[in-house]
Amino acid sequence: MARVFEAFSRGFRDLFQFQVLWIVIWPMLAASLLWLILGVTFWSTFSGWIASGLTAIGIQTWLEGVEPRWIAYGIQAVAHLILFVPLVFVTALVITALFAMSALIRLVAQRDYPQLKRESGGGLVGSLLNALIALGIFVAIWAITLPLWLVGAGVIIPFAATAYLNQRLFRYDALSEHASRAEMQAIFSAHRPSLWGLGLLTGLVQFIPFLNLFAPVLAALAFIHFGLARLAELRNPAIR
Repeated sequence: MARVFEAFSRGFRDLFQFQVLWIVIWPMLAASLLWLILGVTFWSTFSGWIASGLTAIGIQTWLEGVEPRWIAYGIQAVAHLILFVPLVFVTALVITALFAMSALIRLVAQRDYPQLKRESGGGLVGSLLNALIALGIFVAIWAITLPLWLVGAGVIIPFAATAYLNQRLFRYDALSEHASRAEMQAIFSAHRPSLWGLGLLTGLVQFIPFLNLFAPVLAALAFIHFGLARLAELRNPAIR
């Protein structure tokens, strides 16, 4: 776990560099604008989905009998917000992974890992495929485990799902420019528990007010540091 915390601390340090500030801001702004436009355009559709979900777990029927009515409307508005916020964060994570990683990798590699040769084991197609798989399994985790909310076990679902999404989404892109495919697979296999640990640690930040605004880029930076450090060790075991 020492390596996990080291990567996290280095990523947190890099957040406050001038070159990183814009990268911190624009994915979150883009994700918020995207879902604001979609929310306004498809408001009735989204509201219908939420009502169906509330009906499925027995809350909608209760809401219809709540007086005064503004309390019921307030609860429904909170339900919309609860759906909107995670969608924004997940979208910001994907935007960061697909469009901001190259700039972050360049910044970190030039300063901290200048000796690493670029083997380009990944690419845009691989990154897109990895993102689609990560999102698909992330959604499946939520869908399959929804019944657990009814028995109180649902509290662990957001943390487990976020840990999976972070480690699956960023581990590939963090190494895609410098590692060969064989090196990437070797690191993923040898450091699977640490990758999950880093995914959980960076995921926890998403549940802390204010800090969650930095969560996508912090996760990216932490995984870049972890991945490139493990790649340097793989190529030169003497530095461990």
